Amino acid sequence: MVENLEKLRGLAGDKSLLKNLTKYARPDVKRSLGQLANSLIPFFALWGLMYWSLSVSYWLTLALAVPAAGFMVRIFIIFHDCGHGSFFKSKKANDLVGIITGIITLTPYHRWKHDHAIHHATAGDLDRRGVGDVQMLTVAEYLALPRWKQVIYRLSRNPLLMFTVGAWSVFIFVHRFYKRGAGKLERNSVHLTNLAWLGILLIAHLTIGLRDFFLVHFPIVAIGTTFGVWLFYVQHQFEGSYWERHEKWDFILTALQGSSFYRLPRVLQWFSGNIGFHHIHHLNPRIPNYQLPRCHAEIPVFQYVRPLTLMRSLKSLSYRLWDEESQRMVGFGALKQLRQNQAAS
Repeated sequence: MVENLEKLRGLAGDKSLLKNLTKYARPDVKRSLGQLANSLIPFFALWGLMYWSLSVSYWLTLALAVPAAGFMVRIFIIFHDCGHGSFFKSKKANDLVGIITGIITLTPYHRWKHDHAIHHATAGDLDRRGVGDVQMLTVAEYLALPRWKQVIYRLSRNPLLMFTVGAWSVFIFVHRFYKRGAGKLERNSVHLTNLAWLGILLIAHLTIGLRDFFLVHFPIVAIGTTFGVWLFYVQHQFEGSYWERHEKWDFILTALQGSSFYRLPRVLQWFSGNIGFHHIHHLNPRIPNYQLPRCHAEIPVFQYVRPLTLMRSLKSLSYRLWDEESQRMVGFGALKQLRQNQAAS
């Protein structure tokens, strides 16, 4: 992902780079409120328009679900920023908006905030995987599994399942529960989100009816979560990514090499709340999403980070495992050659 790692390290200097980022980690309340307005208002307007379109054509309803899902992703980015304490200066404001946007996006705020903080502390660390990330095994770990577990892993990494049923089930079902050992705050956030959705469903039942509610809302959730999980996947699993054992793990390289600079078309960049500048986000998650493009343009070291284009990112669909020997992502098709190499040696 990085064109010249040695040159990059020489230019960056860990302390100077991190220090230079602090001036961008300042929320602007006007921009934050503006982003709330241009995300929430169109989302609910489209939702109402989709409900109206049920009496015209369900194909029209499904067409309207695409931009509505885009706004749901944008709302999730606001939720995400609140979880990092970067959307407002006030912790209470971040938590309040985070809880509300979490309900909209079917995600318990404090539970997700806890897991995502662990993700930021462990991304790219092979010895600390498993919380807040997409499951990924090394080649050696996969080959050591019994056959039935290999089949399960293959299914979980199949794009046709991962970005459809897998993505939908995380937001619709998995987020309805908390993990064993979760703290009181995380447990309460799950209960609050579930109660809020019970209330929403009850109101829908008493007004427009559950059938029409699901005909409108499920396509939004399905499209939005598919796109959202794809974004999360490609942020850390791509050609040239970085994974290392803990004793050699490096925070700066995890951000600059192991977190993608996903250069999307302008409209997709807007709907995804600039999350494509993920390399900067992992260096300093307190930078609001609307400050990331300016930060990238003004810090010289970022010009050495090779962007991941939309076309190049599609290659990530074939990646399934991390090969520690070659230090690269590989697909299941590479296993035969790896076995032959092992036998020959």
